[in-house]
Amino acid sequence: LAAAELATAHAVTAEAQRVLDEAVTAHATASSAAAAGAARVEALQASIDAQALSAQTLREAKGSVGTLLDLIDIDDDWRAAVQAALGESIAAVVIDDTANARAALSHLRTTKNPGAVLALDSLKSAAVKPVKELRSHVRARTGTHEAGVNHLLDVLLSRVTFASSFDAAVDSALRDPNIIVVTREGDRLSATSLRVGLSQVSAEALANAQSTARDAAARLVDAELALNASRASLADARGSEARAATRAEEERNNAQEHDIEVAGLEQRESLLRTRLTEIEGRLGNDSEARRDAARRSRRIEQEVQKLADAMKEVERIVNVLNARQRELHEERARQSTEMREISRRLDEARKERQANEKSLEERRELNRRVEIEQGEVRVRLEGAIDTLRRDLEVEPQVAIDTAAPELPDGTTPILKVRELERELRIMGPINPLALEEFEALSQRNTFLEEQLEDVKNSRRELVKVIKQVDLEIQQMFASAYADVRDNFAKLFATLFPGGNGRLVLTMPDDLLNTGIEVEAKPGGKNIKKLSLLSGGERALTALAFLFAVFRSRPSPFYVMDEVEAALDDVNLHRFLGLIHEFRQEAQLLIVSHQKRTMEAGDSLLGVTMQPGGSSRVVVERVAAQSA
Repeated sequence: LAAAELATAHAVTAEAQRVLDEAVTAHATASSAAAAGAARVEALQASIDAQALSAQTLREAKGSVGTLLDLIDIDDDWRAAVQAALGESIAAVVIDDTANARAALSHLRTTKNPGAVLALDSLKSAAVKPVKELRSHVRARTGTHEAGVNHLLDVLLSRVTFASSFDAAVDSALRDPNIIVVTREGDRLSATSLRVGLSQVSAEALANAQSTARDAAARLVDAELALNASRASLADARGSEARAATRAEEERNNAQEHDIEVAGLEQRESLLRTRLTEIEGRLGNDSEARRDAARRSRRIEQEVQKLADAMKEVERIVNVLNARQRELHEERARQSTEMREISRRLDEARKERQANEKSLEERRELNRRVEIEQGEVRVRLEGAIDTLRRDLEVEPQVAIDTAAPELPDGTTPILKVRELERELRIMGPINPLALEEFEALSQRNTFLEEQLEDVKNSRRELVKVIKQVDLEIQQMFASAYADVRDNFAKLFATLFPGGNGRLVLTMPDDLLNTGIEVEAKPGGKNIKKLSLLSGGERALTALAFLFAVFRSRPSPFYVMDEVEAALDDVNLHRFLGLIHEFRQEAQLLIVSHQKRTMEAGDSLLGVTMQPGGSSRVVVERVAAQSA
């Protein structure tokens, strides 16, 4: 009996050990499930936060235009096909140029956040030709970047083709590895990837976009009437967002509490394992211990069952938390969309209000101008009535009833009145002596006309004389110029052996206004301008011109004052030869300090003055002394 009881005790102990092992296994499974659930919650929360942060960062980036989905319109029957063709690009943020896109990507890498961008100008020069059957069902929304978004769609859809059936799509994808084939149902097939149906994330994004579009179309009835409702909705949305954040925090706290509870269960399991070990050690003592072991084994089974139930409850709570978290994120996304729509409508309402205020101000300004013009018309009307009563002694009604006199064609009453007033001003006040003044003025007019005729006759005679004088001047100038020109050429050749000099008229056709240019080319030099000659050469050229004038129109005597001061010995010798030639024809009086010039003269005249005395003239006969 003792052996049987011992065997029974051993069997109970083994069963208890088995139950304990199952309990440990169940606890480990529950712990793994709880840890996996918590990890999924944390990963989902981190992914959602990272995506939200990335989207917010890209929207606030410089040059951001918006997501591609917000910038395009898709035909309803083709939404699945277009979304499958665009793939992940449909959720990418569009940037206006490559530089801003590069900066946005660098910022995402620095902050270690995921995200995708599309640059409008990255493929502007690429020549693409998308499939018309698919491309015709998607287009850019009207706006500033309409052309750039259309070109971006052309590039993204350039390698995508459309198949009317799934079998045809599979055949096309396997036959050509360079294309992507989509169907109306949203299947996306290529040689390296075969996907059936629309991806969950894209389908949800597309559904949200459709819902947003329908809601936006329904709300855009009248921005002015919806202004107050929009403000209330904005306040409610902010309140809902705060409440949702609070609920999410509470759910996270509950998850932490359940984690703590699981940790307590694990600790309790450890204690039970210790107690079971103690029980096994005591089983060999006596039968009473074996009965205690059986009772404790049953309690352990109950604890294990409770632990299993607790694990199931933890898993259920984790699932509920996950579902609740997804609902909260969807609610937050919907509220964010509504807030953006409300903000946009508020901006439109403000712009419309500003336009209305501007139009109202313009109308008020127009009314003020009209009132001013009406006041001016009233003042002019009152002035006209006063003029009728004061000047014409006629009441306004009588003037209106009186028939207007006939006027010539093209003449208005106002013009006729102005003409009569002008004639009255010209006439001036009545002058009783006008007849006598008229006779006197007539005689004065006759006298002035005779004088004017005499002046005109004198002017005609004077013009004739001037013409005759001009003609004689031209003849005399032409004759004198011809003589001086010839003599200058000869004298220049005398003073500059081997040289060439001549006189040229600046205006040969107008002898009264012409000038004379001197061209001098000394022997051995290839220059003609006087400014390029040396000082002595210029002085000798001037003497050649001077003596050419002397020879052309001779005089009894000539007076010269130090004309040879700038000449060297050679040129002075030539000058004295010219003096010797002219002394045969006239008397020459030369003021000079040159010794050789003095020696060439017949008589020397000087003026001297003794200290304290008066000046006196000294005359010396050179020819007499030489004799």
